[in-house]
Amino acid sequence: MAEAQLQAFLEKVRQLNAFVARSEADPELRAALRRCSHHQEVVALARQQGFEIGRRWGEAAIAQAGDANLLAGSCPPAGQERVETLIETAGLRLERIHSCQASSPEGFWYDQPQPEWVTILQGSASLRCADEPEPRELNRGDSLLLSAHRRHRVERTDPEPGTIWLALHWSPC
Repeated sequence: MAEAQLQAFLEKVRQLNAFVARSEADPELRAALRRCSHHQEVVALARQQGFEIGRRWGEAAIAQAGDANLLAGSCPPAGQERVETLIETAGLRLERIHSCQASSPEGFWYDQPQPEWVTILQGSASLRCADEPEPRELNRGDSLLLSAHRRHRVERTDPEPGTIWLALHWSPC
């Protein structure tokens, strides 16, 4: 193990130990931890508390879009997705979304007040727009611009290693 990997491993252990100590001292946090049903919920709860425990040692953090490998990271559990904000300003948000056999809940449609541009970096997805008769099949490299309030839903994403999207949301001028 290289020194940098050793340091990353030791930092993860420190983060885990600090999160455990806080959960033992805070009954509300302990109760929230008890309600977690899978690993990603624990990782998200730890992140809310300021701890980064989700990465394996040697795995790059997705902290800054300019410093990240957008294809790195473990696949979320089947049926789920992980959303990470890469950049956020007053009028702009860039997200990395990693989906694994995910779909929108039955009958649910996204209806967002801002435009959204999506592109597929890895895998494929089927996205249905309410104003189109058939779903769109999106593959690696494909992109789609969704105007504000254009109702859409995710019909399916790939199984492991999953589908990785970039989604850009902005406020119209």
